[in-house]
Amino acid sequence: MLALLRTFSWQELRHHPWRNAAAAVAVMLGVALAFSVHLINASALGEFASAVRAVNGQPDLELRSVQGNLDESLFARAATHPQVVLASPVLELSTYAIAPGPDRRRVPVRVVGVDALTVAAMSPALMPLPAPGADRLALLAPSTVFLNPAAMAALVPGGLAGASGPSLQLQSALALRAVSVAGTVNAPGAPLVVMDIGAAQDLFGAAGRLSRIDLRLQPGTDRSAFIASLRLPAGVTAGEPGDAAERVSNLSRAYRVNLTVLALVALFTGAFLVFSVLSLSVARRAQQFALLGVLGLTPRQRLRLVLVESLLLGAAGSAAGIALGTALAALALRLLGGDLGGGFFAGVAPPLQWEGAAALLYGLLGVAAAGVGGWWPARAAQHLPPAQTLKGLGAALQTGQHRAVPLLLIAAGVLLAQTPPVAGIPLAAYVSVGLLLVGGITALPWLIGLTYDRLAPWVSRRLLPLLAVERARRVRESAAVAVSGVVASLSLAVALTVMVASFRDSVTHWLDVVLPADLYVRAAMGTGAADTVYFPPELVREVAKLPGVKRLATQRFVPLQLDPARPAVALISRDGDGMGRGTALVGEALPVPEGQIGIWVSEAMVDLYGARPGQVFAPLSAFFRPGPSAEQSFSATFFVAGVWRDYARQSGAIVIDRHDYERLTGDRRVNDLALWLADGADAAQVQAAVRRAAGSGAPGADGLDTGLEFASAAQIRATSLRIFDRSFAVTYWLQAVAIAIGLFGVAASFSAQVLARRKEFGLLAHLGLTRRQILAVVAGEGAAWTAIGALAGLLLGLAVSVVLVKVVNPQSFHWTMDLAAPWGRLLALCAAVVAAGTVTAWLSGRAAAGRDAVLAVKEDW
Repeated sequence: MLALLRTFSWQELRHHPWRNAAAAVAVMLGVALAFSVHLINASALGEFASAVRAVNGQPDLELRSVQGNLDESLFARAATHPQVVLASPVLELSTYAIAPGPDRRRVPVRVVGVDALTVAAMSPALMPLPAPGADRLALLAPSTVFLNPAAMAALVPGGLAGASGPSLQLQSALALRAVSVAGTVNAPGAPLVVMDIGAAQDLFGAAGRLSRIDLRLQPGTDRSAFIASLRLPAGVTAGEPGDAAERVSNLSRAYRVNLTVLALVALFTGAFLVFSVLSLSVARRAQQFALLGVLGLTPRQRLRLVLVESLLLGAAGSAAGIALGTALAALALRLLGGDLGGGFFAGVAPPLQWEGAAALLYGLLGVAAAGVGGWWPARAAQHLPPAQTLKGLGAALQTGQHRAVPLLLIAAGVLLAQTPPVAGIPLAAYVSVGLLLVGGITALPWLIGLTYDRLAPWVSRRLLPLLAVERARRVRESAAVAVSGVVASLSLAVALTVMVASFRDSVTHWLDVVLPADLYVRAAMGTGAADTVYFPPELVREVAKLPGVKRLATQRFVPLQLDPARPAVALISRDGDGMGRGTALVGEALPVPEGQIGIWVSEAMVDLYGARPGQVFAPLSAFFRPGPSAEQSFSATFFVAGVWRDYARQSGAIVIDRHDYERLTGDRRVNDLALWLADGADAAQVQAAVRRAAGSGAPGADGLDTGLEFASAAQIRATSLRIFDRSFAVTYWLQAVAIAIGLFGVAASFSAQVLARRKEFGLLAHLGLTRRQILAVVAGEGAAWTAIGALAGLLLGLAVSVVLVKVVNPQSFHWTMDLAAPWGRLLALCAAVVAAGTVTAWLSGRAAAGRDAVLAVKEDW
């Protein structure tokens, strides 16, 4: 009997390779996409964490400031503490390096100033290695730097020829300072420049300031008691050295999880395709199963037989998916680096880090998906009545469920959509999406009956449409099985289309609000270099007086570490002539009470820090301490006057009036300029005037090359939308894959059903229908079935899109958006599915409506 069962299953897989290949390919693509996304993100995160560990070294504690830099006097207190074995001061800066040569590439780099006496013991990867023939004490020399491999490749591709290295330029404010390359360091990661901490302080005007202090403690030291004994000033925190990598991991976690879930869309669709293929296979082989039952095969053995077939399909698809996913990940890392569009690992080019445990997990997911898809067909094979089935009775596919089941699934999905996230991940929302899809698909027989019961009277006098509609009505379970794969894929494609369109539409409107000026001038590309690359106050005043400039507004970016476990919050100081201008406010702004300072927070601040409108945001007060040039010394109270949408920073942003910020800190530096031009002013002439002012107004501008970036609102808008489209490129591919799998499933389902209906076609031919008419009936069935599938997919997709837009995105990224349905694209998508299903049914019918179909009728004579 065992040999007979093996032969039975093998013959089924061998004689119907294309239909079974459809299910295996669906599983393969799902596993490949999910596994490749995991490998890319794991490789990028591992490389980033490795670089952070190399740069941070192996201290026990790090002292950092939540605002700006540390005062150097704190180092003396920490270094002389009896429980401190070693203290190492570090100055970290982000700036731009200008490569030598005619092209003068402007490369963003990270500058790390270290103490030559402690760096080898604390951070070996930052220990300078002088070039052959160079002075061993070159690290102590002013204006001397050492580059890591990434910086060498970007700035000195030819390498170091001798003791006298090439000369580079590092940007400080708008001036370029010449430095010479004396050697290398072994630190991995993005371009890194290492120099003596004193030389770095002098070069960047940071005398007396530190970024962090690394501490190594006596063995057995109680860290909590030690931190308390230091009596750290307000705004200084002591954290673990791995906090930086952990913060980036937490920041990118939502993006990684969402990408993985979207990649599993193909696997979810594959489960329905396995269900469809095996359901039709069981229906076609019903009499064979019945004969095996008469020969002694028990119902449980029939169940196991179909399950084994589904698991074999899943195993084959998973094995191929792991191989394909590895190849896709390697190709993506080679071509795109570690950044899949989220911007979290920009500049990181990691090698592929293959994980056997992850490969096993995703392979098992593929097998499990195939097993779940094969469970219901296996149950159908188990419950076949052998005697009735052998007589041609009871062999019809029975998958109908009580009407309450889909309603309960949909209701549970709606309730779960209201559940808050778990550890910042919308797990309940993902389950809600799954329940909505399963509930909607299980309701297909009811939807088919509801639709075609009302359509039947309209076609009762037309033979060919009547045959197509009546078959859909009478075998609604088979119709539901045939289109379940396309419903799953189409609904998810519709949901992703609506989500991306809503996001893009919201970003477009947001850009229209936040870009009110005619011309924008930027000194630094991001907040990381905001303290190093900036406009001096005297230059801002000079630009405001230039001909053609009607009005000028400024912005200053400062990172604030409000929570050591989270990424820094962006504090934005800007001109406050009505803070609603240039900020996409959600609701109305509140009046600021007398004696308090108004702030406007992004939506992420509300979710992550509880900064609600009308309340005092106490955490910010603790981190404002007056700078050396501040006019007053007082404790400020910050009132949340409004909430605004910020699609640029998911970790949170706070807007404060420029005058309030300068009064509290004494910091008058500026990072961005917004210029409103006078009527008739030429933008190119204004740009040239700003460049001339920057060249003459920047102090110490030896070898000046400002590197200023000018852009109009339209240019920034176009660039931002191009970045947006690149970020969602993976999503677009996932949509295409899901639709392709669904259509492949329709083709497999119709092929199986049409080939199994040769006797029916033969009978119709004997009754006088021509081959063309039979093909018209088959095509009509295809149109009828895929039309109801397209309708169900559209409705389900719209329901899922509401969950994605209104629940998943706010819970994952802490921003809201307006729902926008691109009806033209959605209807075109549905029309394409119906057309593909109709053509597929017609092509399948051609193979079964010929002479063989007529001869097949003799089998019943």
